[in-house]
Amino acid sequence: MEVTFLQNNIALIVAALLSGGMLLWPLLFRRSGHEVDTLVAVQLINYKDALVLDVREGSEYESGHVPNSKHIPADKLEERMHELEKFKSKPIVLIHRSGVNSTGKAGSILRKHGFEHVHNLEGGIDVWRQANLPIVKK
Repeated sequence: MEVTFLQNNIALIVAALLSGGMLLWPLLFRRSGHEVDTLVAVQLINYKDALVLDVREGSEYESGHVPNSKHIPADKLEERMHELEKFKSKPIVLIHRSGVNSTGKAGSILRKHGFEHVHNLEGGIDVWRQANLPIVKK
């Protein structure tokens, strides 16, 4: 009887397993680093004195960035690491351009150099803008 039930409902069982897997996928296979939403990022900035590190290209940064953020393009991070040494014990919120997650690479580089509290802003600068959070232009 149980075998007949499984045979008759195989499509539903497969669909249930696939949908469950899709729900668990983001939890099991996160991008490198700890991603935070805008609410947590603002709390880190306001209450934990987090450094906002923008790893986008120069023109992207100049077109609008988080106030008081430090700009170091992801491809220059290794050579400019000395600029970040004083922030080693503080949380760091990495900002990237939506769709281009350069924060994964940047987060790995920072962790390799002993930075433990590295957070990626989930969705990047576009999510920051959508939340109507402050942006300054250079």
